[in-house]
Amino acid sequence: MTLAKLIPIAIQLSMAIVIFCVALNAHVDDVASLLRKPGLLIRSLVAMLVVMPVIAVAFAMAFGLNDAVEIALVASALSPVPPILPGKQIKAGGHASYVIGLLLISALVAIVYVPLAGHLLGTVFHRPVQVDIGNVATIVTTSMLLPVLAGLAIRRLAPALADRLHKPLAIFGTVLLIVALVPVLIKEWPAISSLIGHFSLVVMIVFAVIGMTVGHFLGGPDPDDRSVLALATSARHPAVALAITHNAVNRPGVMAAVLLVLVVSSIVSMPYVKWRRRAHQAPPPDGHSQV
Repeated sequence: MTLAKLIPIAIQLSMAIVIFCVALNAHVDDVASLLRKPGLLIRSLVAMLVVMPVIAVAFAMAFGLNDAVEIALVASALSPVPPILPGKQIKAGGHASYVIGLLLISALVAIVYVPLAGHLLGTVFHRPVQVDIGNVATIVTTSMLLPVLAGLAIRRLAPALADRLHKPLAIFGTVLLIVALVPVLIKEWPAISSLIGHFSLVVMIVFAVIGMTVGHFLGGPDPDDRSVLALATSARHPAVALAITHNAVNRPGVMAAVLLVLVVSSIVSMPYVKWRRRAHQAPPPDGHSQV
């Protein structure tokens, strides 16, 4: 097997390991916890799958963006929660039950939502957008659904084993992801750097900030839920985004733009994560709740 074929497999495997490790610290009841909060569930799906795609389309129509950047923004907005995000959400103070519930529900919804939304946007832009539902289902199943179910099963059946596996596997998954992404970033760097000096980078930053803002305020009264939804709304699954753009991925700059959207959202979220972590750790003033 060639290196070019091994790298995507390594990226998918590393994402699955990261999700698996998060699920090792969760419980079966966490899966249904979000379903018992219909208001939060609806606001979460609206923030991720309605508000952000509308903003992405508005940006694409209002600004003279590079075609690759337009495609990357819209495709990212249509994608579910990225597998590399849950650890960051929990560090920001998010409830593990909400993180796991949102991950699973957004993954299941994505299987049907992504092809339908892609077809609708293709009609709006008068460009054919053919999303393979089988490809999307394979990605979300292997990198999200199965790792969560496996982690939950081990936590329930062998909690001591779950405790032993969590830290070393989390480190291995993170290192593997970095090692697998480096060759991709090196290969795509000329195309990525060509986007940095243009208005496209500003739009990506604004898009990420809007996503965090929308998620934060639609997260409800619980500040920890706000943290989870803010990060989930601003960053998306890169593999699903590339699956959406598969018929355009060979066009100049599309893969680079998708990767740049992911990198920008990760960097932009860093100050927010630090702020939420400090707010979560600090004791609330007497008689007042955190915001």
